[in-house]
Amino acid sequence: MSASPFVLLLAQLAVMLICGLIGGALMRLARQPAVLGEMIGGVILGPTVLGAIAPEWQAGLFPTAGAASALRNSVIKFGMLFFMFMVGLEINARGILRNGVIALSVGLLGTLAPLVLGIALVYAVPSLFHITPAADKFIVALFIGAAMANSANPVLARILSDLGLLKDRLGAILMSATVVDDLVSWTLLFVVFEQMNNTVGDTTTAVAVGSEIVAVLGFFVATLAVGWITSRIVSRWHERRPSQVAGRIGLLSALVLLTAAAAEHLQIHAFLGPFLFGIALTPTEDEAEDETYEGIRRFSYGVFVPIYFVSLGLTTDFIAHFVPLLVLLVLVVACVGKIPAAYLGARIGGLDARSSWGVGWGMNARGATGIILANVGLEKGVIDQPTYVALVVMALATSIMAAPLMKRCFAARSPLPTGSSAVVAGA
Repeated sequence: MSASPFVLLLAQLAVMLICGLIGGALMRLARQPAVLGEMIGGVILGPTVLGAIAPEWQAGLFPTAGAASALRNSVIKFGMLFFMFMVGLEINARGILRNGVIALSVGLLGTLAPLVLGIALVYAVPSLFHITPAADKFIVALFIGAAMANSANPVLARILSDLGLLKDRLGAILMSATVVDDLVSWTLLFVVFEQMNNTVGDTTTAVAVGSEIVAVLGFFVATLAVGWITSRIVSRWHERRPSQVAGRIGLLSALVLLTAAAAEHLQIHAFLGPFLFGIALTPTEDEAEDETYEGIRRFSYGVFVPIYFVSLGLTTDFIAHFVPLLVLLVLVVACVGKIPAAYLGARIGGLDARSSWGVGWGMNARGATGIILANVGLEKGVIDQPTYVALVVMALATSIMAAPLMKRCFAARSPLPTGSSAVVAGA
């Protein structure tokens, strides 16, 4: 490889990282999600702003084809494997059992209602999504439904931490409920990709979808088993040789890459493997704060995450592909599907009305994972650029509105019920 593409790659990554860090810092000062600033940095560097002001400079620094472009995309995807691993680590799957009725009712209702409404939206106005064949309509509808069903675990964790509720019963319930959303969203994502690979004409059937769900559940079980074994190895290794942090980081990194390779080989998506692997590890609070996990977390969030979200702004002209009606419909349907359903689930679980509305607003935040889902759909050709823009706007808007509305709802809340359904995960 000549020096020129490599030099260009280094310049690209440096500029993207600087813009991402500055944008993220500014948004944190404004008490907004850092991902918003990182995305804005990408929009400025991409065709939306720099491409309109100085198209030759923009095309020269960020070419859409060639060795430098291919290398950049590979580095970005590589980094996101570790981010998805860290997202999985934030999820305590055992919390669903510990939090009983509330977590399950919030998670299930808050997932199924927006899923159904998202699918219905595509069938109601297919022209907005530029769909023609019947099979394509089903694939797009399923993907939009999965994007609507998603809740942002990392964003929600950050908001709860800022409100001092992350270790509270309410925080435990919310974090447990997001597990259901995440598993449903990524399972449906697998079904969508399998349908794209296997469906010809109108051969999409309930049997085909069912077999694909069984297949992904098999992958879930295998990855969870690997994670469970690894967690025991890492835990004992830490007890006997606590100073060997680099070795444990190396082992976890190797398994992140292997689970990603397995997921990609099965035509799911590379991101799903590390995500499930992180869930399977479920480290205790003390283990999660150990240098083993903290080392991966700091580098992922400090370097890879800003670069990734800046890169998303480079792919699309957000002005040229902004369709107001589509953006409005996606945002309204997402909120109408998620907030009342999560509220109802919380009420069924025994929460008071005020806290239940807070749960609804919290579950409504799509955040970084919503943007990642949208980008995967665009990358795989499931959705077009206007739909991608609409999903990104929806993910950012729901995340921005979550924190202040949750704060108002939780400011004067009634005590949670003390039954088995309100046990704190990890407490």
